[in-house]
Amino acid sequence: MITKVKVPSPGESITEVEVSSWFVKNGDYVQKGQIIAEIDSDKATLEISSEENGVITLMVEKGDKIKVGEVLCVIDNSEKNTQEIKKNRIKNNLNKKEKLNEHEKYDEKNISPASKKIVKEKNIPLESIKGTGKHGMITKSDCISYLNKMEHIPKYSEDSYFINRDITPPMYRSKTIKKLSSLRRKISERLVISKNKTATLTTFNEVNMQEIFIIRKKYKDLFKKKHGVNLGFMSFFTISCIRALKLYPDINAMINEEEKINFNYCDISIAISGPKGLMVPVIRNAENLSFRGIEQEISRLSYRVRNGTISIDEMTGGTFTITNGGVFGSMLSTPIINPPQSAILGMHKIVKRPIVDDNDSIKIHPIMYLALSYDHRIIDGKESVGFLVSVKEAIENPIEFLMKGNENNIPDILEL
Repeated sequence: MITKVKVPSPGESITEVEVSSWFVKNGDYVQKGQIIAEIDSDKATLEISSEENGVITLMVEKGDKIKVGEVLCVIDNSEKNTQEIKKNRIKNNLNKKEKLNEHEKYDEKNISPASKKIVKEKNIPLESIKGTGKHGMITKSDCISYLNKMEHIPKYSEDSYFINRDITPPMYRSKTIKKLSSLRRKISERLVISKNKTATLTTFNEVNMQEIFIIRKKYKDLFKKKHGVNLGFMSFFTISCIRALKLYPDINAMINEEEKINFNYCDISIAISGPKGLMVPVIRNAENLSFRGIEQEISRLSYRVRNGTISIDEMTGGTFTITNGGVFGSMLSTPIINPPQSAILGMHKIVKRPIVDDNDSIKIHPIMYLALSYDHRIIDGKESVGFLVSVKEAIENPIEFLMKGNENNIPDILEL
């Protein structure tokens, strides 16, 4: 019986996908549930599983575009065909095993230990070397002679370069050309739209992370033990941003042609790096979530991004974005607005810096630079600066602004 594997729909409004990867070859025997391919759409990557045991044939080429509902490949699960494939596979495995045994026998008896190391490190085919040792054993000098013979470029070192300028270093100028995936092309389009169709400005500030460090050090172990997730910086910044969005509602808004839409809820998009690029899943109604709820949702979404199982619905509809370039070591950047949103907060690497306190004393504190990119068509400088100042005061005074003004409230607010 022949089973046709058809392209599933990745989501509404998507009619075409691109075959990004095949994990099997034409003629391979596959098992039901085995991942055989990946397809890319404008918004996400989907894994395709085999629907039956059998032999896979008539596969669409990698990089080809195919309509939703069309046949991606066929699986022949007729008993005669599958039995023949299994027999051939067993036969091939036996042949490989015999060749491996012969190689190991030759390897052990005809090559010295020092030569064996060179052969493995340099990936030298044994049949290419003629042994000059006793009984034809391959010696270390045989290996070195072979390498020198194969070396067409003069040996180079910094010393020899300065002594003899005629000897130049080897230059490798290869390049690889690879077609962009549908997802990467869509990301590129969105970034260009963001730059060309918004009046983007960026304002900066710095925030002292000392108080957050103290709270996390004291409660992170209890938090992890009770809730199963880490007490990270993102929950503090998310809750601080929600507070600031309520104070400056135009930052939680968007332009739709000649209209301004203000959102009375906070759907916070969190930028997460995955194997297919940067994804921005959404924490829905984040204003109703606690520290625990936010950290658990970030953990859940991060897992789905990194395993390629994030859905389109989970990445659409955010009203404000937070991105943390600090996890990659970025000290300062100007984040790009995630359209159709009007603003994005960029977090950066925490670095110890000298700070002058209110008593004119210089002390060392952990400092992070913050950047708010915003659409000046809808947000004025006063609102953008005020928003960042609000986030700064909440992070620098978390007990006052995030813990109801009392340190005794911290365990209850963290649900410990």
